[in-house]
This record gives sequence, structure tokens and C-alpha cells, in this order.
Amino acid sequence: MSGSSGIVVVGDVGLDVVARHEGPIPHGGDIRAKVHFTSGGAGANTALWLRTEDAETTLIARIGDDSGGRMVRSELETAGVRCEFAVDPDEPTFCVVVLVDGAGERSMLADRGANSRFSPSDITEEALTGASHLHLSGYVLLQPSSRPAALAALAAAKKAGLTTSVDPQAATLITDPAAFLDDVRGVDLLMPNTSELIALTGSSDPAAATELLGYVGEVVVTAGLDGASWVDAGGTITSVPSQPAECVDSTGAGDAFDAGVLAAWLRGESPVEVLRAGTRLGARAVAKVGPQP
Repeated sequence: MSGSSGIVVVGDVGLDVVARHEGPIPHGGDIRAKVHFTSGGAGANTALWLRTEDAETTLIARIGDDSGGRMVRSELETAGVRCEFAVDPDEPTFCVVVLVDGAGERSMLADRGANSRFSPSDITEEALTGASHLHLSGYVLLQPSSRPAALAALAAAKKAGLTTSVDPQAATLITDPAAFLDDVRGVDLLMPNTSELIALTGSSDPAAATELLGYVGEVVVTAGLDGASWVDAGGTITSVPSQPAECVDSTGAGDAFDAGVLAAWLRGESPVEVLRAGTRLGARAVAKVGPQP
């Protein structure tokens, strides 16, 4: 994988309202919280973490014609991300309310807004110029309305000779594992977490990822506090422990892990070093409020 240049990320971009609360939320009642407003979206998160690894990064997404969309574009461009955004005239920019409990675990209330209308026409040849790899967020693939755009992105990447990766992103949305695996057939790297691995194989054991090798080239599995594993094309499994960190907010940890893995993998580093790069950024992500560096 050495000799790589730019990385194109296809995925959501929008706004996060992060509310950190102690104790259960009373139905119909009030509870004190620390509220933090930030840009977010799985695609944007990974793109920004890639920039911390000095990767040349392009983000393809769809935003609304509103102040939120203009704000997130400005922040991304300031950080050095090349934004190839379609602007939706009717739907608002993606927004998610993130509820974070005292243990740092998050629950999300998401309105994908303009991202739900991601279109194949949003994937342009110009957006792929100078790139060697395309990374697709599973949220785009797993929503029926944006699935054609996700498939178009993978097809365009293959035509252009780019390597590809997919993070399934949401186990609860994988309602038809066979259909999902058919959609990602030929992808170079699949990046599930343990919940997504269970949804795809029925098992939480990283060894179960070998079942996916008939569809994809290699698999990397992240298991939170239990570390991460790499399954190469021959079925060899390499594992590393997680890196210690105080979990303040787990939002975006998987997106950061993806960025560390991709940057190191595309530099041609060994599986151990690739996994360590991912767990390093994942640990940085959980130690702060919000999903971005």
C-alpha cells in the first residue's frame, strides 16, 4: 500500500449537539447536563482525524443550504479537508443529538437531513482526482435512499483504480447481512466493530471475520476496551490491546480508529503498527468531548 496519495471519504457531515448527563433521564422531567455544540458526522469525523495523520483528504457529502452547512464546510476547509459537497435546496444539514451518560456511553437521535438524499450524481470524477483510496461510511450504504450513491462511489473508485474500505457503522441497520455483503463485494478492507461482526457472522470472535474473506480482501475488527484485530487475506489474525484512556465521550471513537488504521495501512505499515495507529487515535477520541480532534 506504499506510495499512496489522497484519501477520499464518502459519508455524513453535519452538526452534533452533545449532552453529557449524570444518572437516568426522567421521562417527562428535567435533568442537568453539560451541552457541547460541534460539527460531526461519521464521514467528517474520519476526514478530520485523517488530517491529524497528515493525510491529504477529500470529503464527499451533501449538506443543506443553511448556516449549519456553511459552518461545517468552513471548519473542515480550515482544517485542510477538501470539501466536495452537494448543496440540497430543500433538506437541512444533518444534525444529531448525542446523549452521553456518566460512563461515557452515547445514545444518538439522528436526523440525516440532506445526507439522506445523497445522489450518485454527487460522486464526480473531479472529487476522486489525486486519490489512491476511497473510504465509505456504512450509514450511506445502509439507508435505502442513499444506497445508490454509496454503490456509485464504490464503482467509481474501482473504475479509477483506487483501493476501497467500508465501515459498516451501525449493526442495528444491518437487517439483511447477505445483501450488505453483496454490496461490499470486492472491497479491499472491511472495518466492523464487534456488534457489526455479530450482525454479519453471528459471532463476536474476531476469527469469525475469516468468513468474510470471500467477499472482501481483508478485515479489521475493533472491540473497544478489548482492543482490535486484523484478519489478512490468508486468514492470519493479528491482535493488539486497547490503549488506556479515560472515557469521557465515546462518540466518534470508531471514526478516529478508522482514520488511524487507514493512514498507517496506506503507508504500508505492518498489521501490528496499523492496529496500534487505530487504537491510538481511538483512545484520543474517547478522552475528549465531541467526535473530532
